[in-house]
Amino acid sequence: MVTTFEELLEKKTIFVDKTVLSPHYVPESMLFREKQLEEIMKTLTPALKGQKPRNIFLYGKTGTGKTSSIKYVLNHFNRQSQKSGSKTEMVYLNCSIYDSRYKILQKLMRPHYPELEKSGFGISYIYEKLVEKLGEDNHIIAVLDEMDMIKELSDLIYTFTRCNDEVKVGGLTLVGISNKLSFKNELDPRARSSLYENEVIFPPYDASQLKNILMQRIELGFQKESVSDAALSLISAITAQENGDARYSLKLLLKAGDVAESMGAMKIEENHVEEAKNLVEYDFASEGISRLPINHQIVLYTIAKMSIANKQKLTEGEDSYLFSGDVYDQYTKMARKVSKTPKSARWYREYINELEAMGLISTVFTSKGIRGHTRLIRIGHNPNDIIQIIEKNIGMRS
Repeated sequence: MVTTFEELLEKKTIFVDKTVLSPHYVPESMLFREKQLEEIMKTLTPALKGQKPRNIFLYGKTGTGKTSSIKYVLNHFNRQSQKSGSKTEMVYLNCSIYDSRYKILQKLMRPHYPELEKSGFGISYIYEKLVEKLGEDNHIIAVLDEMDMIKELSDLIYTFTRCNDEVKVGGLTLVGISNKLSFKNELDPRARSSLYENEVIFPPYDASQLKNILMQRIELGFQKESVSDAALSLISAITAQENGDARYSLKLLLKAGDVAESMGAMKIEENHVEEAKNLVEYDFASEGISRLPINHQIVLYTIAKMSIANKQKLTEGEDSYLFSGDVYDQYTKMARKVSKTPKSARWYREYINELEAMGLISTVFTSKGIRGHTRLIRIGHNPNDIIQIIEKNIGMRS
């Protein structure tokens, strides 16, 4: 018999509001980020006085509260700006969507110049509109989330710098958000020298902090006493051990709730968390890998393939590692198979660092005696899952 909407609406559920478990939800109070919030707000406050603030960059691994914190600041900033009649605005852009200089400038100016809703305007025209807008003593704070996803980032930064040089009043301030501390190294010297910025670091959450964040969301999102203390502690411990990613812990809590309901339970217990863990790991791996540049994916694909093949592998206890040099050799062959020019060993080392920062691999350095002082690599997720994800993303075939 087909289920009806009426039956679904009447069905008992342990959830009150699933939206509070979403990574897009911004809580009324940001736990354990008071120091970072104060630094961001102090940096941007001059704009409310008609002065140009310094640029500011937010760094930290995924799930450390960067985006939630800046959206929290944005809401309060724009509210205060409207209240005081300040000619300043704070605009948020996700650079996985707005990933070019043209798209970003168009997004910033479209609310002020309706004609830009239509396509066909050149970048020079949009740039002139930006200068015109700023020249009327307006201040724009552009929040560029996942800034390292922008193509020709150096050109964008230089454009921002140039427009500030052209106006006597008003100005444009950049708030950059990145998971990679090293992304500025990829900028050309001209763009790098033009940045005069503050930096705010977001460290991973520990188990105690994660538990408090989860309790905050449980109070809003679940029926009373529908999450056991043991399940809550397990989610916090798993997340802290993996990467301290609050998004992961919230997704695990949500998925555990779904698992519990599917089993007819009205309270989340440890077994529901364990069942949900594999589902969440695949989802997060897929999401993270899909956003990687192609060379990162080819390196990761190579590591997964070599791990399964059990070739050229050093075993230490229960952990199996691959020699970094062997992985690089195989990566160059894989890259050529998909008609990509392999990157140099220096760039390859950067890719390994970034894959490790995302928790997709782990590495250790050997002492002298095993091929000298070398790096060993171990896959961080199910290699079959990684291969399936990458083959689907880029049509990779070995």
